[in-house]
Amino acid sequence: MKATIDWAGNASFKATSGTGHTVQMDGPPDHGGENLGPRPMELLLMGLGGCSSFDVMSILKKSRQDVTACHAELEAERADAIPSVFTRIHLHFVVTGDSLKENQVKRAVSLSAEKYCSASIMLEKAGVEITHSHEIREAE
Repeated sequence: MKATIDWAGNASFKATSGTGHTVQMDGPPDHGGENLGPRPMELLLMGLGGCSSFDVMSILKKSRQDVTACHAELEAERADAIPSVFTRIHLHFVVTGDSLKENQVKRAVSLSAEKYCSASIMLEKAGVEITHSHEIREAE
C-alpha cells in the first residue's frame, strides 16, 4: 500500500492513495489552515469507521440479513498532552433492515472488532481503548 502527500500551501495538503484517489486535508485556522478539508486525525478516525463498517456489512450480507442501511457513529477522546493521540474511541452502529436478527448484528460487530478490522486492532495494540455498541431499527 502506498500514498503520497503534497503540500498545497499554508496548512493544506493533498493526499493521494495508491489507487489514485485524493483527499484534501487542512489544519484549523488557528494553525494557519483555511478549513478546506478534514484534519489528518479526523481521517484516521473516519478510516477506522470505514474499515469496521465494511466488515460489519460484509458479515451481515454473508449471513443473509436484509440490511437497508448501516450508519456508524464514532466518538474519540485524545490525550491533552502532545502528542495528542487517541486514548478512547467508541463506535456505535445503527443497522436498519427487515427482521434483522439481534445475534447476527451483535456477531458482525464483534467479529469486526476482534478479528477483521485491521484499523481497530492496530489502534488497540497501540493502547487505544476501543468500545462498540449497536442498535437495530426496522426498515419502514
